Amino acid sequence: MRRKPDSAGIIAALDTPDSGRAEAWARAVAPHVGLLKVGLELFCAAGPQVVRQVAAHRPVFLDLKFHDIPNTVAGAVRSVCATHPAMLTLHGGGGSAMIEAARRAAEDSLGENRPAILAVTVLTSFTAEALAATGVSGGPAQQVLRLARLALEAGADGLVCSPQEVSRLRDAFGEAPLLVVPGVRPAGSATGDQARTATPEDTVAAGADWLVIGRPITAAADPGAAAAAIASGLQSRRLQPSPSHP
Repeated sequence: MRRKPDSAGIIAALDTPDSGRAEAWARAVAPHVGLLKVGLELFCAAGPQVVRQVAAHRPVFLDLKFHDIPNTVAGAVRSVCATHPAMLTLHGGGGSAMIEAARRAAEDSLGENRPAILAVTVLTSFTAEALAATGVSGGPAQQVLRLARLALEAGADGLVCSPQEVSRLRDAFGEAPLLVVPGVRPAGSATGDQARTATPEDTVAAGADWLVIGRPITAAADPGAAAAAIASGLQSRRLQPSPSHP
């Protein structure tokens, strides 16, 4: 299972259907990031082989967000464990039995070397209005906490949440869960289809372990330089002394 980093790390999202482009991005950003994300777009276009391909550069965060009956999800987890991802995702809304089945399947497949199981809480594209339209009341923050508690009690190793929920989750569950956070945008970057965002520095300060960053890196003229700049900004933030209090 992937351990927590010593300090917050970057996951570069290789969101493309082109395995050659993904390979080029992986090679360019690998010196500056900790993990590489293979999501639905790339996995559906290129298959399990692309996980092995990019893993030659950095370990893979396999973000397929499984959500089905427990037996089906368990089978899917067993299948993708053959590619040895560092972390994989499923939807917390799939329920306790599904999460428990996913963890058992990972343990049966790889034992202590299994991937970390991460439960997606509320997608970063969801606003309160969009969530309410699905029949969920109380807003994203309340639903994130509800699904987080269910997932962690069912055996998930961590959670995927927006930057806006990180500090609430740390307050509620402490330092143990891995918190992987998409919707991270450097200052001045377009938010695109993300609704609940924050800068890398603010997300780290709130308590994130891993930051998932895609278009600010891969849409740059030089993805390697873009990743290096974000990593440098995070390092500078870590080296700053803590503010003194009277």
